[in-house]
Amino acid sequence: MGAFEGFGKQALPFFKALGFHQSREWFLENRAIYDEEVVAPMNALIEDLTARFAKARIPLRGTAKSTFRINRDIRFSRDKRPYKTHMGAVLTPTGDKAGTGLLYLHIAPKGTPEWDGSPEGSFAAAGFHQPSPEALAALRKAIARDPKRYLAMEKALAAKGLGVGKEGAMSRMPRGFEELKESPVAAAIRLRSYIVEEPMPERLLAKPELAGWLEDFTRRALPLLNYGWKILV
Repeated sequence: MGAFEGFGKQALPFFKALGFHQSREWFLENRAIYDEEVVAPMNALIEDLTARFAKARIPLRGTAKSTFRINRDIRFSRDKRPYKTHMGAVLTPTGDKAGTGLLYLHIAPKGTPEWDGSPEGSFAAAGFHQPSPEALAALRKAIARDPKRYLAMEKALAAKGLGVGKEGAMSRMPRGFEELKESPVAAAIRLRSYIVEEPMPERLLAKPELAGWLEDFTRRALPLLNYGWKILV
């Protein structure tokens, strides 16, 4: 695998066209664009980031198996369109998709709504996405036990231009935490995921500098990652 040089110039147009041409025939005819301008650069980017993180002692890594399939799971869906219009990949402490704490990479064109509810455009996200019930309970208990520590983590993130997302939060306090309804960490305890995210600069997608931007984003997300790792790992 060579060094990351950026995604191909046809990467985003490929996904935009795929949104209109949801057929196996069209995909196979254009498979070379996907493999050469999307998959190969993503694998190189994962390898580059893994090396950068190892040097910086950030416990995140990935392999070619860290990417997600472009085929949608339509077995139980009314929407039978077969292909996603984005490329996703994840780096974790263990190198597999099930690792605790992650960096998620999402490559997609703007103006192409995602059928799975993902935001439009390319972005990076880091943190703890939909942790298991046991892990979620552990995070909530830690927040309740030491609210000041959690709030200090949020303050550290804010100083770096990031904030924990509120999407998917419960409307009511989870069972066992009702007494904290009026506390400063009430909103945090209602969360189902603890994630920070930021749009990737589209001007960098076709450039090797994207790897450096992602390393910087991950460094800025470390207050959240380190907070969760101390609790869950």
